[in-house]
Amino acid sequence: MTQTIALGLLPLGALAATFQLEEATVSEINKAFDAGALTSEQLIELYLNRIETYDDTLNSIITINPNAVETARALDLERQTTGSRSPLHGIPVILKDNYDTFDMPTTGGSITLEGSIPPDDAFLVKQLRDAGAIILAKANLSEFASSGGRDGYSSFGGQTLNPYNLVRGPAGSSGGTGAAIAANFGVIGTGSDTGGSIRSPSAHNGLVGIKPTLGLLSRDGIIPLALSFDTGGPMTRTVEDAAIALGIMTGIDPADPVTIENEGKFFKDYTQFLDKDALQGARIGVLQNFLGGNVEVDQLFDDAVAELADLGATIVETSYSEEFLEERSRISTLIFDSEFQPQIETYLSTLEGDYPKTLEEILAISTDPNVVNSDRSVAPGRIESYRRNLASGGLSNPDYIDAVENGIPFVRKTVLDLMNSNGLDALIYPTRNCPAVPIYTVEDPTYICDETVPAARNIANITGFPDVQVPMGFTSDGLPLTISIFGRAFSEPTLLGYAYAYEQATKFRSPPPLFPALPGEEIEYETVPEPGMIPALAVLGVSVGIKFVKRRKGQNRGQYETILPLAYEELIDNQTVVCVDAKQF
Repeated sequence: MTQTIALGLLPLGALAATFQLEEATVSEINKAFDAGALTSEQLIELYLNRIETYDDTLNSIITINPNAVETARALDLERQTTGSRSPLHGIPVILKDNYDTFDMPTTGGSITLEGSIPPDDAFLVKQLRDAGAIILAKANLSEFASSGGRDGYSSFGGQTLNPYNLVRGPAGSSGGTGAAIAANFGVIGTGSDTGGSIRSPSAHNGLVGIKPTLGLLSRDGIIPLALSFDTGGPMTRTVEDAAIALGIMTGIDPADPVTIENEGKFFKDYTQFLDKDALQGARIGVLQNFLGGNVEVDQLFDDAVAELADLGATIVETSYSEEFLEERSRISTLIFDSEFQPQIETYLSTLEGDYPKTLEEILAISTDPNVVNSDRSVAPGRIESYRRNLASGGLSNPDYIDAVENGIPFVRKTVLDLMNSNGLDALIYPTRNCPAVPIYTVEDPTYICDETVPAARNIANITGFPDVQVPMGFTSDGLPLTISIFGRAFSEPTLLGYAYAYEQATKFRSPPPLFPALPGEEIEYETVPEPGMIPALAVLGVSVGIKFVKRRKGQNRGQYETILPLAYEELIDNQTVVCVDAKQF
């Protein structure tokens, strides 16, 4: 969102501002709320209008909350009478449809759970609602959070498209959330990540994602895929918004024992760690194993590494052994295959109504000829994974037990040894080493990817360590990508600081041109400047107009620098006008 503020003809202390829905941040929305220019009810209506206008094309949303407007109206009244609960008061959230909601169906993208309404909210949903956030909608996902070769496809929701290129996919499994937030259908999105399912859609939709430390966020009420790896997390358009959401989502949940480990290690406000100078003196390891998938991706990543160095980081090239990469893949596959059946069946046992209670029943429905030959078929690769799950031996499989008891600690130790021996604060890699993949119905000769290059993503799941993604630019055909910043357990404050410093220096995030702003999404209003700015504005406003715009590189700051250090002079309509950068407010 760009913001222009002008003073001169307005009363002293009043500033003209413009709110734009496209790319609006939590902070910008709250400024409009505070000025009385916008209500939550109006905000929800604007986002619902975008969904109604555009989602027939994008196909990112499974369910719209029929009570969203009514909830917004109640929260507006609460804001007026008792004040705001949190920065997310009245802010719309789009949930991945594997988060339980007591008032809307939770399907996991599967036709087998069509219409299933869980008995209560997932812990993270309750945290968001308690903070005043509005659950606007639920987003499509890869079926039961695993793609089966069709990223962003489910039998219940169909194929979600990439908002930057409609013959490419949004990645999975949180692809519906990624596409919806990128297309400005909401402000905050949630995903779940078992092997890259927050990170891949963040990369291919140009978003900021956080795959947090295992145990930082409760998994209670999120349909499980493999609880040794599963975590929820936010997906947003800015680092600041991701930090706000993460703080609200954290907390100890007796229903998820791994959260006990986060006692004393989490924060309710991660924005305190956002520092433009955070990279000064940082030692960053650049993992070499994950390059070579695509020339353009490699170039974007090289440019990102150079930018990190310019921002004060010491760059250290490093890599894992091939033996380690093979072993982590074996461990990951064993745990995936063994845990899904018992864990999904535990979840199914909580549901009322005529829904499957076993994975065998899900498989039977998925392979029924009436389903296979319909437009709601299950991805063949997902069916094969069900069969592998059933044949795995489950939690009693000796190889699985060895993977959990010895394999996970081995991977964790190897990563920590690499970081400690090089004195590294974080590791970086391209989140996806190739651009967005064509959807399964399309042959796209422009797609270039060396699929023999390994992916890094499941290392974060096996170790349980955090990984923050931030946009690093676009390919020549306009497809976004992100850099991943990975660190030790509970190092989210450090990683968010690095991500913020890089984001503020580069500002690569850009909305998809295919889904532009709609009429009515821009609101002009008057606001009051921060108290510390009023004396400077009063001095300047005595003799000149003031316009807040982005300062052009190299532009003369002029004589007002001593009064207002951000000020510079510009000739507008033959008058000298003092200008400052609105982004500084």
